[in-house]
Amino acid sequence: MKSAVDVRHCDELMTALAAFRGSCGTVHQWGAALAARLGGGGRLLVAGNGGSAAQAQHLTAELVGRYRDERPAYSAIALHADTSSTTAIANDYGVQEVFARQVHAHGRPGDVLMLLSTSGASANLLSAAGAARRGRMRVWALTGPAPNPLAAAADSALCVEAASTATVQEIHLVAVHMLCESFDGAVAASYGGSAGDGRGMP
Repeated sequence: MKSAVDVRHCDELMTALAAFRGSCGTVHQWGAALAARLGGGGRLLVAGNGGSAAQAQHLTAELVGRYRDERPAYSAIALHADTSSTTAIANDYGVQEVFARQVHAHGRPGDVLMLLSTSGASANLLSAAGAARRGRMRVWALTGPAPNPLAAAADSALCVEAASTATVQEIHLVAVHMLCESFDGAVAASYGGSAGDGRGMP
């Protein structure tokens, strides 16, 4: 006798995705704002822990490389990816400072720091948010359910309502891809051509 297939994960994801649709406007605004800032010579710094670190690096790869269509490369740095820096900072200053120290090093006024956290309570991300605010950077947060400390510390936050960490991370990936799509659309519009053919782009 066959056992019933457990589809609860799929059901939870579908429920969370339906709720996320209401936040699509925020993702679109982030994409347009990021295109303006990076197009003006700014940079994006991104940080997260564990699975969220993988999501952060996914985002920076899409911006430095490309998402779908050909376009110029843009400055985006995943702060966890420099293992020598992160381990040295953790050893010398403590784990809480692994991202904040890099924000001080790489961030400039007008840059964007994007922080990904399923809990919204990671001490090292909260420390990074404080460093960015002091450096007159913009802080965006992708988190799990609200309210949470990281959302409160950010200039703008998108909080995913889902019971499990896995589902929150899956919705974060949707948000990352939609952000890239909005970014590319804004880049193409700013140059008066298509992101696919590079018309009007430097």
